[in-house]
Amino acid sequence: MWNHEEKKDDEKKDEGMGGLILKARTVLVNGEVDQELAQKVISQLIALDADNHDSIKVVICSPGGHVDSGFAIRDIMRFIESPIITIGAGWVASIGVPIFFGAPKESRYSLPGTRYLIHQPSGGAGGQVSDIRIEAQEILKIRQHLNELIAKETGQSVEKVAKDSDRNFWMNAEEAVEYGLVPKIISSASEIG
Repeated sequence: MWNHEEKKDDEKKDEGMGGLILKARTVLVNGEVDQELAQKVISQLIALDADNHDSIKVVICSPGGHVDSGFAIRDIMRFIESPIITIGAGWVASIGVPIFFGAPKESRYSLPGTRYLIHQPSGGAGGQVSDIRIEAQEILKIRQHLNELIAKETGQSVEKVAKDSDRNFWMNAEEAVEYGLVPKIISSASEIG
């Protein structure tokens, strides 16, 4: 019984904390990107935008995940009227990078200890040869789209991005600035602006 009461107290604290975070017009993309996280983040973005059009901070700490869910988050970030500010924290990997690009370049920030990862998308296909071929073609299309997006947002050539992302390409915050991924490293919220 004691553990059950502790769990309820923890859930209430989490709900209260979530309310405070939203009151601060901050949305967390924390953990693996999947349909559930995308639904939560998109709902929060739309609700905050419906309330008023003040800026919304999106803090990203993610190993990546489901590509389509990540693009859904990014597209909504670009779709709503509220200005978006992104802050990389911890790690921004894989589909986390396009989500990070959901803010205009001048509104993207990184905390000093953040690491960034670009790489080619992966997927698993099974079944008939024709189905496997279709999935492989889709992965190649996604890879090309990601390479073009990263090139556009960083100023690198598509060829360089394709070469770099052929395998896991990790960057610390300073290297991400040099690459053009991150415009500014910040250490405190007062530096946003």
